[in-house]
Amino acid sequence: QVQLVESGGGLVQAGGSLRLSCAASARTFSNYAMGWFRQAPGKEREFVAGISRSGGSTRYSDSVKGRCTISRDNVKNTVYLQMNSLKPEDTAVYYCAADYMGLPQLLPTPDRMDYWGQGTQVTVSS
Repeated sequence: QVQLVESGGGLVQAGGSLRLSCAASARTFSNYAMGWFRQAPGKEREFVAGISRSGGSTRYSDSVKGRCTISRDNVKNTVYLQMNSLKPEDTAVYYCAADYMGLPQLLPTPDRMDYWGQGTQVTVSS
C-alpha cells in the first residue's frame, strides 16, 4: 500500500509557472520510480515526466521537454514537477504515480505504474 497525494495545481496564465508536489506514504520511497502523467478532457492519460529511484535519471515527453523539471526528495518522500512556460494545451488533471522497483531503461507507461494519486487540476488560460 502506497498513498500518493498531489498538490500545487491551479489556474495560471499562459507563460506562467506551477510547481506540483506529490507526497508519498511509502515506507521505502527510494524503491519506487516515480512519474507524472496527465489526462485532458477526451484524451488518453499520457506520460509527462519520470524519475528513477535514485533520482539519477529523468525523462520527459516531447511536449514538455525544456519546460518541465521532475525531481525527488527521498528524505521527504516527495516528488515534484516544476512547470514553466505553461501553455493552454497543458491543461489537464495531473497524476503522480509510483512504480515499485521501476527501472530507468523502461519507458514509463500508465500500465506499468503500481500506485496513483487522486490528481490535481492544472488549468492554463490564454
